[in-house]
Amino acid sequence: MSSKLSKTVNAWCSYDIANSVYKLLITTVLFPIYYNAVTSETLTFFGGTLKNTVFYDYALAFAFLIIAFVSPLLSGIADYGGHRKRFMQFFTFMGAASCAGMYWFHGDNLFWGFLTIILAAVGYEGASLFYNSFLPRIAEKNQHDRISARGYVWGYAGSMILLAINLVIIMNFKKFGFTQQLQPLRLSFLQVGLWWFGLSWIAFAFLKDWQMAGHLPNGILRHGFQELMAVQKRILHHKITRRFLFSFFFYSMGLQTLMLVAIMFGQSEIGIEGPKLIITILILQLVAIIGASFFGVISRQYGNKQSLISMLFIWLAVCIGGYFVQTVSQFYILAAGVGLVMGGIQSQSRSTFSKLIPDNSDDTASYFSYYNFTEKIAIVLGMFSFGFIEQLTGSARNSTAALGVYFLIALILLWRTPLNSINKE
Repeated sequence: MSSKLSKTVNAWCSYDIANSVYKLLITTVLFPIYYNAVTSETLTFFGGTLKNTVFYDYALAFAFLIIAFVSPLLSGIADYGGHRKRFMQFFTFMGAASCAGMYWFHGDNLFWGFLTIILAAVGYEGASLFYNSFLPRIAEKNQHDRISARGYVWGYAGSMILLAINLVIIMNFKKFGFTQQLQPLRLSFLQVGLWWFGLSWIAFAFLKDWQMAGHLPNGILRHGFQELMAVQKRILHHKITRRFLFSFFFYSMGLQTLMLVAIMFGQSEIGIEGPKLIITILILQLVAIIGASFFGVISRQYGNKQSLISMLFIWLAVCIGGYFVQTVSQFYILAAGVGLVMGGIQSQSRSTFSKLIPDNSDDTASYFSYYNFTEKIAIVLGMFSFGFIEQLTGSARNSTAALGVYFLIALILLWRTPLNSINKE
């Protein structure tokens, strides 16, 4: 790999450091803890009443529904005009600004919290679509597993730094001049916005569009859906890609939902307090770094299929354990299990799909748009089903058990998918 290309690859990986703080601090740890602290157990919104945890599930489901239907339009624009980086920048700024805006959410202004949750999620996922579409252009297929894993490892390590800093401040809030523990929690949202916005410029400085058009022609929005339909047609005629995406759809319903609700599950079902939850997530991140690297090695030695199947077995075990978990120690064990496969399965999924994109394809953003569309619809259904079952039965344990069914279906589908051939590229 040339020095110039190596710098581009490293710059691409650095964006994981920039945006992973959103996934860790906002969706996984600090904002859920803050949200539970400032909202009452039952909320009234637009005339209806919901548990606060269920409202949060539905808000995220709504955000991902928006993302699912907006991303095809955007990828069509990017593929047609070569404006990937421009859109990646736009959504980065939207997401970073929305995270910073969470500083002004205090529980009573529920609509503001609802708005910032949605816009931050749209910003993160929109930027990720264009970010992922650069991978097939900056590296050969036989390098995708390693580079994708490197991005996730860098992201976990980088986001841990900011989380560790905030943990120290939160646990010693009086020494830092705060009168309440919630104050440094609010301040962390501003830090996430600045971190994401600032570090993203490393990637922006090196990533280059390879096709630039002057003006976008009329009908370009329609072009996005046309590209999505064209990609779908090609995927439906490609057995391996079609089967992989079916499996990916079902396990995304489970794993993305579990990662989004883990903190609230620990609070509502186990009664774990905020600082202990933050320490748990830090341990989980350390295990995730090991897991992403370990399963990257497994994939190189035994293939993507064997690596993904082994991780799905662990996810299924986590769901079964989540139904029966009673103590803090048991929750820690489950968290370690999630950490072991959290980064690995996301990294392997991204790199596996990138290998399935036809060589010399000019519409990689549309392929990843279809990949993202599949994932986001899965998250919408996963989050909605989790919230609905919890609202219906009164327990998130039953919702966790339902997620296990999704993993089981995904495991069966993946078992029947002949993925081994892609590792011969």
